[in-house]
Amino acid sequence: MPLFQFDHFELFRPDSLSWVMAGLILFVVINVLAYSSRYLAGDKNQRRHRRDVLLLATSVMAIVFADHLLVLLAGWVMSNLLLVRLMIHKDHWRAARNSGLLALKTFGFGSVVLGVAFWLLAENAGTASIASIVQATDEWTTMHRVALILIAIAALTQSAAWPFHRWLTSSLNSPTPVSALMHAGLVNGGGFLLVRFAPLFATQSVILHGLFLVGLITAVIGTFWKLLQTDIKRMLACSTMGQMGFMLLQCGMGLFAPAISHLCWHGLFKAYLFLSAGSVVQEKRAGIATEPSFARILMACPAGLCGAFAFTLTSGADLRFVDTSSLMIALAFMAATQLAVGLLGESLAVSRVLGTFLVGAGAGGMYGLSIRLVETALNSLHTIQPQPMDAVYFAGIATIVVLWMAMILNLPARLQSRATWKRLYMKALNASQPHPQTVTSSRTAYQS
Repeated sequence: MPLFQFDHFELFRPDSLSWVMAGLILFVVINVLAYSSRYLAGDKNQRRHRRDVLLLATSVMAIVFADHLLVLLAGWVMSNLLLVRLMIHKDHWRAARNSGLLALKTFGFGSVVLGVAFWLLAENAGTASIASIVQATDEWTTMHRVALILIAIAALTQSAAWPFHRWLTSSLNSPTPVSALMHAGLVNGGGFLLVRFAPLFATQSVILHGLFLVGLITAVIGTFWKLLQTDIKRMLACSTMGQMGFMLLQCGMGLFAPAISHLCWHGLFKAYLFLSAGSVVQEKRAGIATEPSFARILMACPAGLCGAFAFTLTSGADLRFVDTSSLMIALAFMAATQLAVGLLGESLAVSRVLGTFLVGAGAGGMYGLSIRLVETALNSLHTIQPQPMDAVYFAGIATIVVLWMAMILNLPARLQSRATWKRLYMKALNASQPHPQTVTSSRTAYQS
């Protein structure tokens, strides 16, 4: 069987994608280990934790450098098993154990699906070499398409996309260093998997449409749920879910290089948030947020245009809106405008307004430049293959724009007295809660 043949090609084949992901992994792991030495000082499981983190880093490295399907699958399974072990940490803490078991069930399903997908690919191609399989995109069979669908499902389970998100929102019992590894590292595995097989996915518009729609649903749900949370770790978990949705959305548009750029920025930022949160037990707020005035929003829009223009210049996105790369310009505009609204505050002084223009342009330019750098690094892997604009992509970006306008105009606050909104709010709040068996309802239920 081709999947179990190890001759005629290398087990590992470093490329630009491998080095980018390896750099991110090493940076996060080094910081997590440094943080753990203080965070877990005096913990009887500290040595085991350090050993498992190093083993996890090794298994993830095997994934990113693998050129054999079986090596990638073995690293995938081992990484997930080690993550579950790190999540539980205290075997006698029932809530933590249930969190790990829930994650194990989801990861187990994803691993089986991925194993079947790899077997189909190897049987159809007559080789288990990933490089050879990715390069052979001329002849397509039903087996090929089924394999890609299964790979996409495995990616969804790993990245906690809807409807496989419950393991992530129920992982709040994990020690803070493990949460940083999880949200900044392992959850990105789904994105890496899609990008590794990007040339195959880029030729299948139906599968890309499916990824785009699932990403859209995940991004909207995760972002909305984040706004409802009062617990910091629960808020960060919903935030990660939303960001993974945006990553899948980019992959669904054929923009795999921007997806990798998004993963890197999100991974670094989320690791910082978890490691800086530490033992915080109550979120500190500067004050009650005021509803932005129409004038404030109006003045923020030019800053958004500056950000979109700078993004276009640095990323090389197409302004003609003939393919999906142009949709990134709309996302850059919304992000820069949202940033400007927060920076303006209640002051519309000329100096502050001009400052927001510069900040908006700088943010858009930096994001576009990061995408261009990743695209250049991954140029040989064909990770930028924008899809032609069609009704699915247009409807998706229109949905995002409408929801963004509703949020920036503070429409939820205007509707909060209506019964329909109250029912929606309660349904969303209940749906965003972790699994009941993973919640510690009393301090006496946990014994260190």
